[in-house]
Amino acid sequence: MAFEEVWSLVRKIPRGKVMNYGQIAARLNHPLSARAVGWAMQQCPDGLPWHRVVNASGGISTHDMTDPPGLQRSLLETEGVRINESGKMSMERYRYDPRAARAKKK
Repeated sequence: MAFEEVWSLVRKIPRGKVMNYGQIAARLNHPLSARAVGWAMQQCPDGLPWHRVVNASGGISTHDMTDPPGLQRSLLETEGVRINESGKMSMERYRYDPRAARAKKK
C-alpha cells in the first residue's frame, strides 16, 4: 500500500533532518500527491517520527488537531533543528535527501 511506503521513507529520516510532503511524494514508487502524503501522515502508526515532515517552505505542519500546540516545533528543536521566529527552518540546512545519503555511504 502507498501509505506504508510513505511511512517507510519517513522512518529513514535521521534525527535533526526533515523532508517535505512533496519531496516524499516524488520519491515513492506509487503515484501520490503531496496532499496524499499528508493524509498518510495523519494516519501514521505510533512511533513514526512524523515531526520530521514539514511543508515545502520549511514551516511547521500540524500533525493532528489533537496534538498540543508547539509539539512539532519542540520535537524538532530537541533534535537540533533551529526554527526562526516565523516558524520556519532552513530547508537548505535541514533537508534530508536519501539519494545524497546513499551516495556518501559508497
